[in-house]
Amino acid sequence: MAVVDTGEEGLHRREYNITISEGKKAAEELVREVEAKHGKVKGKMVKRLVRVLRNVMPVREHPKYLAMGLLYICKKAILEEANILVSKGQLNYQQDVFYLKLSEIYNAVKKDECLKEVVASRKEEYSHFQKLNPPRLMTSNGEEIKASYKREDLPEKALAGMPVSSGVVEGIAKVIQNPTKASVNKGEILVAPFTDPGWTPLFINAAALVMEVGGLLTHGTVVAREYGIPAVVGIVDATKKIKTGQKIRVDGNAGYVLVIEDQSIE
Repeated sequence: MAVVDTGEEGLHRREYNITISEGKKAAEELVREVEAKHGKVKGKMVKRLVRVLRNVMPVREHPKYLAMGLLYICKKAILEEANILVSKGQLNYQQDVFYLKLSEIYNAVKKDECLKEVVASRKEEYSHFQKLNPPRLMTSNGEEIKASYKREDLPEKALAGMPVSSGVVEGIAKVIQNPTKASVNKGEILVAPFTDPGWTPLFINAAALVMEVGGLLTHGTVVAREYGIPAVVGIVDATKKIKTGQKIRVDGNAGYVLVIEDQSIE
């Protein structure tokens, strides 16, 4: 399980309050600028829109929050059934239940079916597919399109990618393949094959983000912009070319990563 060391106690609250204060100042400056250029009527309209956005937008997260609460109840119920299946010898381990379809679990409960062979087969498939590298782009006809960056304006030996969150940061790289078995220390740069919501706790300490797969609206990209950290994505084999412990520069403006000091940890 990943452990997140957030540093000084209460720091996140102070940073949150600073962000709120900066947001209010930015809104006031925007309204003043609109009033100066377009008059007070449009200034009032913008002020209202800003107020609506700041107060109502967070509500869009409530359905997601409630859905996750419901899914957690379902997960607990499934795990309870899994314990029963283990006690009856139909499964080896409780967590094996996540290799099964809901219909398979239902039939096993009703008909006392043994699921060990099914789970073993699924685990073998899972292990096999984990070793494969998915194509970066595939057409609806199953064709894999290969391409490379044509960038002549980058520093020598720079790894070219797509800039998705602005800023330039230098720091120590932390290459992570599995978010449940690693952590990011304050100021380290997270280097990952991709990210999903399970990776989000690692962003708390990350100074920047580098990903092998991603675009302008993928998970890591959006979270990086929300956290205000530079991010470059679409770097082929980034987790192989960059080693944990290396000092790297992430340029979220130009879209590249450069190893500037090699103190990698093998």
